[in-house]
Amino acid sequence: MTDLRRRLAAEALGTAMLVATVVGSGIMASRLTGDTALSLLGNTIPTGAMLVVLITTLGPVSGAHFNPAVTLVFGLRRDIGWLAALGYIAAQILGGLAGTLVAHAMFELPLLEVSATVRSGQGQWLAELVASFGLVFTILAGLRFRSDAIPWLVGLYITSAYWFTASTSFANPAVAIARAFSNTFAGIRPSDVPAFMAAELAGALLALALAGWLLADPKTLTDKTVSEMKAAP
Repeated sequence: MTDLRRRLAAEALGTAMLVATVVGSGIMASRLTGDTALSLLGNTIPTGAMLVVLITTLGPVSGAHFNPAVTLVFGLRRDIGWLAALGYIAAQILGGLAGTLVAHAMFELPLLEVSATVRSGQGQWLAELVASFGLVFTILAGLRFRSDAIPWLVGLYITSAYWFTASTSFANPAVAIARAFSNTFAGIRPSDVPAFMAAELAGALLALALAGWLLADPKTLTDKTVSEMKAAP
């Protein structure tokens, strides 16, 4: 139980720092320039960098999920028990909300706001599905081939996904919830959050399904093929 408490604390802390980075860098960027592209760049680089830091430092404690979609995938893979997984998700959501509060406090904004930023439409939903699919696939492929490189793989993936997806790659239900309470550059209207979450979870499940086939051990695939050939009439 003590170990689980440490893991939950790591998930809450990591998600809080991630959201504080996303929201805080967005506020700073929008205050420094009126150029939307520059603001997005100022939001992107700190987020990618923070992910590398958080996964490297907190990964050994909790696995550094910081994302309910990732936790769901690891639960389905039986890499984490469902009781712990539910605890992880609760910690991530609460940590994300704490991150929003801290970011607002640092920039002397109201601690909680309701975002008015509209993020809706088929293109946005597809973008979130793609963003979440790519994130989860990157994690699973990294675990399969280069587990030591996962912090950089995830940080670089999110950095790029900020720019190639129409939604700027939330790819995280806990972060989407937290950003709904920030009426800033990083915000999302609360009514748009459920569709984002559904797309993110769908993308994560698609990545799990594809990775299970594509990243299978070649020896296992060969053995299966031989067995099928022997069983054929």
